[in-house]
Parts: sequence; C-alpha cells; structure tokens
Amino acid sequence: MESASFVALLHGPDKKGIVARVAGWIHDNGGNVLHADQHLDREANVFFQRVEWDHPEDPAGAAEAFVAMATADLGMTVRVVPSGVRPGIVLMVSKADHCFHDLALRGKAGELHGEIRGVVSNHADLADVAGNYNLPFLHVPVDKENKREAESRQLAFCREHDAGLLVLARYMQVLSSEFLGAIECPVINIHHSFLPSFAGAKPYHQAYQRGVKIIGATAHYVTPELDQGPIIAQDVARVSHRNDVPGLVAKGKDLEKIVLATAVRWHLENRILVYQNKTVVFD
Repeated sequence: MESASFVALLHGPDKKGIVARVAGWIHDNGGNVLHADQHLDREANVFFQRVEWDHPEDPAGAAEAFVAMATADLGMTVRVVPSGVRPGIVLMVSKADHCFHDLALRGKAGELHGEIRGVVSNHADLADVAGNYNLPFLHVPVDKENKREAESRQLAFCREHDAGLLVLARYMQVLSSEFLGAIECPVINIHHSFLPSFAGAKPYHQAYQRGVKIIGATAHYVTPELDQGPIIAQDVARVSHRNDVPGLVAKGKDLEKIVLATAVRWHLENRILVYQNKTVVFD
C-alpha cells in the first residue's frame, strides 16, 4: 500500500482536546504518529504543536484533509509538509568564506534536509571555491547605482535553481524590501553578534571597546526591517580582557558557523513556527 509521512505545524487559541483530536484524526484515517511536541504560551493563551505521522491510506489527499480538520474543528492556523520534501537552497556570500564552507560541506555530507543548488556573490573571490563544490556561481557586483538591476539578476538565478530557501552566509549587503517581496521563499541571515546588542558595522570592535565578557551570534529570518526578523538560534562564547579583536573574530567565526547551520537544519526539518515576530522551535 502506498504511504507517506507528513509534518504539521499548528498554532491557535488554546482549548481542551486539541492533542486528542489531532492524534484521533490521524488514527481514524489509518495513520500512525511518529513524533509530537507541543507548547502553550499561557500569557497569550496560544497553543503550538508539531506532529509528524505516517499516512498509509490516500497520502495524496492527507495534507488537505488534515488542514481542513485543523482549521474547521480546532480553529488552528496550520501548515502541512510531506517529510520527503527537500527544498533547493541558494547561498549568498561576500568575501568571508567560513559559513559558506561549513554549509557546503554539510550539504555534501548529507546533513541538510535540502540541496544546495547555487551561490550568489557581490564579489568574485569564491568563484573557484564554488566550482570545487560543483555549485553554479553568479557574480553580481552591487552598488547604489545598480542595486535594482543586480537584485533582478539575483532573483532570476534563485528562480532558475528553484530556491526554497535563501541563506545569507555572511552576505554583506542589505536586501531591499522589493527583493524580499519578490523572492517567494524564506531568507535566513547570520548576524555576527548577539542581537539586539551591537547591531550594525564592526560588532566585534564594538564588543571589544565595551569590554564584554561574552560574544555571540544570531541566526534570524530576514524582514524589511534591518536585523529585526524573528530569531531562530543564538549562542555565546566567554571571552576576557586577554582576547584582542582578532581573537574575538576567531571565536565569533566558530559561533557563526554552528548557529547558522543549526538554524538552516531546523528550518529544513520544519521545526520552526513563526508567530508575531518570534519563533517556537521544536528541536
């Protein structure tokens, strides 16, 4: 018998019996729950759930039927994705290569539930490296005068390679609201500081001047408001007066790699539910 597995992400007003209704629907329709997790925001009275299940009977119509049940019976906002879907990924980079190499190697090793299909850069520095990974590379210089044309070429490249996720792996340009409105897929950025602290240019220099005792990195979804999108993952490392700026940068690079890779993995595995510019992450 043909079968498929699905992941559903639900959120909406809390009420009694949601978990039982979801599990009961899956059972009554011949399915089997593989994993389920939930969270209740008691202050807002909002219920969140991630459930994954096998559906052996009529899998083609399972997603639509589940959405109909969750919206009509439970009043939930719901998204259902087949577990086997592996979105295409496009990386955007500038000159820094540490996040690029990390993601490319993870992709080669099969660690990502998606396929890296191309690289876009405003510099040509990583063209040969991308070639070594057998990744198509688009070099588009960007300045104030050609930004609209450059973004048009970038969009065309993303569409050509069927990007389901765009990752800014240290792409040091601000994407316009027009670009974000047209890309039609989520965009994840790695910010080389612990947002909201030290936003903007040279965060490690800012941190050094303030004599901080920890530094951090933040991965977030990109919105038109600079560095204000929903935060997905963060991490920190302890530092001291003995660490100079190069030392902070070295520690920061390690943080950036792991935080960005974690955020990308969670997104590709459908573990993130965005709600009111925040995220619930079912890790």
